[in-house]
This record gives sequence, C-alpha cells and structure tokens, in this order.
Amino acid sequence: MSEFLKNFHHRGACPVRDVLCRLGDKWSMLVLLSLQANGVMRFGQIHASLGDISQRMLSVTLRSLERDGLVVRRVYAEVPPRVEYELSPRGGSLMPHIEALVGWALENMAAILSGRAEGLPEGGAPAGGGNAKGGTKIGFLR
Repeated sequence: MSEFLKNFHHRGACPVRDVLCRLGDKWSMLVLLSLQANGVMRFGQIHASLGDISQRMLSVTLRSLERDGLVVRRVYAEVPPRVEYELSPRGGSLMPHIEALVGWALENMAAILSGRAEGLPEGGAPAGGGNAKGGTKIGFLR
C-alpha cells in the first residue's frame, strides 16, 4: 500500500482523487454529518441544519452523494410528495473516518487559527522556510 501512496497520477480511476473530490467540496461532509446526527431527514430539515447552503447547492450535493451510494433517497407517493434522505450502509461505513477528521480538526483548530492570525503559512513554518538551497522542503507543495 505504501508503494501505491507514492504517486497520485490520474490514469483511469484514482480512488484517492475520486473520494477526496467528493468529500473535499464545501457541503458533502456537512450533509453526511447532519444525516449521521439526525437520522432520516427531509430536504427542508437538512437545509435548516446547514443554514447557509442554497437549495440548488443542497440538491446538487444530495444527488452526488446518492449517485456515489453514500445517501439513500426515498420518494413516497403522497400528495404533496414526501422525500426522505438517510445514510446508506456505505455512507455509514465512511462516518467513523469523517468523525476522526472532525475530532482532529477540533483538537487542532486553536493552533491553526493562531497560526493564521500570526501570518504563518498554512503549514505552520515561518515564512520563507525553505532548505539551505532556497527550495521548499517538500517539492510537490511548491
């Protein structure tokens, strides 16, 4: 596996790129966390739980999560139609990893915000923190 993690060239399907693309957007993880915390939810409830997401963006996000098999959408033949969303088994299997990331974010939030306020680069090293030859320490971050 460590050999696999040395390069991330996009040749065909790269699972790391594909998953990070889905979860790295602004709303997907928040929708998943809301469904995890609240169980079955209707569109309006999800919208209210997130606050500042537009209805269009929530629709797009839910469709993408459903297409990836992370969310189940159920439509009931009622008047007016009722639509409910919940985590799929695949989405549920992802939640421990997202919760671990949330835990890490909470543990490190104060230090990250402090570094930003002090004007440090996002990595936390002082500005201009290259090696003796003037290059960056990690070439792919250049």
